[in-house]
Amino acid sequence: MSGRNEPASSALAQPLRPPSAGRALLYVGLFVLGAVLGVAGALLQPAWFPGGLLLALAAEAGLCLGAGRAVGRRGGAVAPALGWALAAVLLTTSRPEGDFLFAAGIGSYLFLLGGIAVAVICATLAPVRQPDGDRVRLRK
Repeated sequence: MSGRNEPASSALAQPLRPPSAGRALLYVGLFVLGAVLGVAGALLQPAWFPGGLLLALAAEAGLCLGAGRAVGRRGGAVAPALGWALAAVLLTTSRPEGDFLFAAGIGSYLFLLGGIAVAVICATLAPVRQPDGDRVRLRK
């Protein structure tokens, strides 16, 4: 017994709560925006090869980082990244007619792999939820 008033449980050990309805709607909107950006980037990158590829990846980075900073949590950066990834993966499949959107070239591979790398980097750089208050601070 140290004589200090210890809390009954740590704030870090609290169960996760589902997001509020507004925050869930925000995440869905960011997911859809990421999917739209993935489709736009897939169409833009082969049109103007080096510039279009860089513009598409910069737009994805801007969306993911901006959403993460605006929301203030990592989920804000992950939602558009997941939307982008889903759109890019669905666009890589070929149709029964033999049509496809991505040609077998360096630009398409750079778009897919670069986009995944940008999504991971942005999700890593996004702010994480930190508990606040004196109960969770280390005492000296």
